[in-house]
Amino acid sequence: MVVPNAPLALGIAEACAMLGVGRTTVYSLIKAGSLRAVKVGRRTVILYGDLQRYAETLPAIAPRS
Repeated sequence: MVVPNAPLALGIAEACAMLGVGRTTVYSLIKAGSLRAVKVGRRTVILYGDLQRYAETLPAIAPRS
């Protein structure tokens, strides 16, 4: 799904906020190869499409009744 006005790349803090996890978890996902990241200068960024693809692989949460 394409989101209008979505950023091309996200920093680690933004990726954490979108996934609802901490920095350590995001770096662990990168190290494990589950989430792709690139270095731009001194900054590590995650392409929005890569973050979206990773999120789509997560199991759906059943709604509470």
